Amino acid sequence: YMLEQGIYPNEILAITFTNKAAQEMRERVHNLVGPAADRIWMYTFHSFGARFLRREIASYPPYTDRFTIYDSDDSKTLVKNCLKELNLDDKQYQPNAMQNRISSAKNQLIDPKKYRELAGSNFFNQKAADVYELYDKHMKENNALDFDDLLYITTKLLSIETIRKRWQDRFHYILIDEYQDTNPVQDAVIASVARGDNLFMVGDVKQSIYRFRQAEPANFL
Repeated sequence: YMLEQGIYPNEILAITFTNKAAQEMRERVHNLVGPAADRIWMYTFHSFGARFLRREIASYPPYTDRFTIYDSDDSKTLVKNCLKELNLDDKQYQPNAMQNRISSAKNQLIDPKKYRELAGSNFFNQKAADVYELYDKHMKENNALDFDDLLYITTKLLSIETIRKRWQDRFHYILIDEYQDTNPVQDAVIASVARGDNLFMVGDVKQSIYRFRQAEPANFL
């Protein structure tokens, strides 16, 4: 319907949560409109972040557009290396727990400096802050992003007015599925790209399933 009204395909951004849902969305739209579907930005949140960063990350040094994306195993390996470098016992400071803390911090838009401030005088939290800082340092040295960085760093770049304006001008219509499952970093990405009058959200707070990833159904309400 939107294309029939003369809206250009590349002015539309459509986001859903899973790769399977995004693929199904692409197939359905392609069956409806044909090749024009290829020019519509239809992605998961993280796929959108990856494509955005390939174009913009040079404005966030020391990263370059040739960055590597670490999967969960790569990330865990780096956490283990950080624990060794800091002489921390990986039984007391379990790699999974440290990895989850870093992931949770990024999804709540908490950088290493802020994380240390929030740690206060708690010894364990201070050591976790050490791990987060060293992890962040090595990620930058390796020109590598983890899964959470795809959105976390996207929000950092969208805080730059010229970049934010460029992407707000690009997308005239933004459609988001399952909005009840957005967390703070996802909500921040959309808030930055949307102009306020061009956002269409679908969701049901009773179907929220991602609270373990800091999803906040209140974003939708």
